[in-house]
Amino acid sequence: MLTLSSERLFAESAFGQRILREIEAEGILLGEENERIVDELSKEEKDLTEKRANMAADEFRPLAEAFDRKVQSHREGQRAKLDALARRSEEAQQKFFELVQPVLIDLLRETGASVIIERSSVFLSSDRTDITDAAIARINTAIGDGGELENGASE
Repeated sequence: MLTLSSERLFAESAFGQRILREIEAEGILLGEENERIVDELSKEEKDLTEKRANMAADEFRPLAEAFDRKVQSHREGQRAKLDALARRSEEAQQKFFELVQPVLIDLLRETGASVIIERSSVFLSSDRTDITDAAIARINTAIGDGGELENGASE
């Protein structure tokens, strides 16, 4: 029996590190975009508030409702982008574990073990049963950061 930390396997592999960097960069861009939108909406809200003093309620109401719809639309759009980013992370992890399965099977065969168990699920074991470091090294050799695999798949 062998143990493995799937979280470390992904996070410390070249593939996982590339994906995490890409997602972090996209998250930063999304945050910056969100800040710009909030600034724009704050200015628009301030202008609308100033206009309110000089407008009748029935003239102001459609402007306020349109602004509310705009705010809601931006919120939904940003939430959708954030959800898409989370989905991309999940899909990348799923793809990673599909790609590394042959490497893990080879490790099973070479060691004569019949099962690999998630390290965090094991109550007590010897560190000798943990193959995470060996698996990371082999995976890095086999697929690298995975960029070529993804680029080849999209062509």
